[in-house]
Amino acid sequence: MSDKIIKPQVNRLLAALPTSDYERLISHLKLVPLPTRQVLYEPGEPVTQVYFPQQAVVSIVTIMQDGSTVEIGIVSNEGMVGIPVILGGKTTTTKAFVQVAGAAMQMDADVLRTEFNRGGAIQKLLLRYVRAIYTELTQSCACNRLHTLEERLARWLLTVSDRLESEEFPLTQEFIAQMLGVRRSGVTVAASTLSRAGMIRYQRGQISIINREDLEATCCECYRVIQKEFARLLGNQLRRDR
Repeated sequence: MSDKIIKPQVNRLLAALPTSDYERLISHLKLVPLPTRQVLYEPGEPVTQVYFPQQAVVSIVTIMQDGSTVEIGIVSNEGMVGIPVILGGKTTTTKAFVQVAGAAMQMDADVLRTEFNRGGAIQKLLLRYVRAIYTELTQSCACNRLHTLEERLARWLLTVSDRLESEEFPLTQEFIAQMLGVRRSGVTVAASTLSRAGMIRYQRGQISIINREDLEATCCECYRVIQKEFARLLGNQLRRDR
């Protein structure tokens, strides 16, 4: 076994597997760097590799005909990039790219598909993960329609912080606007409100969460609904240590 193979706890989804299942996967896992903006798959293209991120954060986005985008999911060390592979598909309508650089364990899609079809612990765990993602998607749809941009921004920043396990991360307002599907001017106003209230600090493309308690109080209920569902379905392995 290569000395570059990570310990299972680095990706918390892999960590939730029984030791025997994880050991069977080790020879198929390859540690790869994920630089910022790297595209992992494009709409309509075959998904040939799946990724279990470590420190990296990956955005799953939908692209409109006019080129505009909106983020529909965020994946980091709590999950996996390449869900269509286990749902009977080889392509997807979404795009996946790296939002925050890091590393991931890469696996051939056919290998994961075979392991999933074996049933057992891997299949059960990944299906629970899909259910958690489904909750995140449906809650986000309601959030985008019913909640203010300030509430949505607070939820999004908290989610990125949780997935990255850091209170500081490099993100521009232009990028945030693209992910939220709004104008940059709207993000500027919302971020300024949170900054003036002492919840965040934004400087030169770097965002810092200063007062997490107040930021959680400001965000909508969607953040807590999604948090609880991930914890309920996937257990303590996927909960961020406080």
